[in-house]
Amino acid sequence: MRALSKLFSTCTATAYIVLAFLSLQVSANYFIITSPAAQSQWQNNAANLVSWEKGVLDDIYGFDVEMARMSKDGLTLVARNVPATQKRLNIFLQDVPAGDDYFLIFINSTHGVMHATSSKFTILASSASPSSTPPSPAEGIPTVTVSGSPNPTQLFATTFPAIASGALRSVLESAQVNALIVTLFGIGFGAVWTIGL
Repeated sequence: MRALSKLFSTCTATAYIVLAFLSLQVSANYFIITSPAAQSQWQNNAANLVSWEKGVLDDIYGFDVEMARMSKDGLTLVARNVPATQKRLNIFLQDVPAGDDYFLIFINSTHGVMHATSSKFTILASSASPSSTPPSPAEGIPTVTVSGSPNPTQLFATTFPAIASGALRSVLESAQVNALIVTLFGIGFGAVWTIGL
C-alpha cells in the first residue's frame, strides 16, 4: 500500500510540474495589421491610414513602426513607442520612392521582438492616382510624416511619449506566477501524502 501511495504522489507532483510548464507556453499572439491590406495603394503627398487589432492580454503596450521593401535594401523608421491601444495611425508620405513591394513591421526595436508584419502594398508616385478608393485618414489621431528614401541610419520620424507598462501588475497577475503557486502546492501536497501526515 505504501508503494502505491508513493507512486501516486510522484505522479501527482509530476502532473503539477507538467501543467505548470504547459501554462508557461500559453500566450496571446493575436496582433494583425488590418490596413494596409493586400494590394492597397498609398499615395505620396497624402495621409495614409494604418490600423491594427491585437489581443487584450498580450502585455504589449507600445511598439515601433518600420517600413521596408522586398526588392531593395533599406528601412524607414516611421514611429517609435506607438501606443498599442490607439489602434490607428496616419502616415503622411512625402517624396517616398514608388514601388509595389512595401510592407510595415510592428516591432519592439529595443529587444528585437517582432509583433506583426503587414501585407505587401504599393506606394504610388506623386503624379499617379489610385485605382481604388483608399481608406480615409482617421480624425483625432497623430499623423507621422515620412519623407525620402529608406535610410536605417536616420532616427524615427516620430517618437511618442513613454508608456506606463503596468509591469508589476502584469507580473502579479501573470499565468507564470499562478503556475508557480500551483506547482508549489502540488509539491507540498505530494510531500504530505508521501510522508503520510
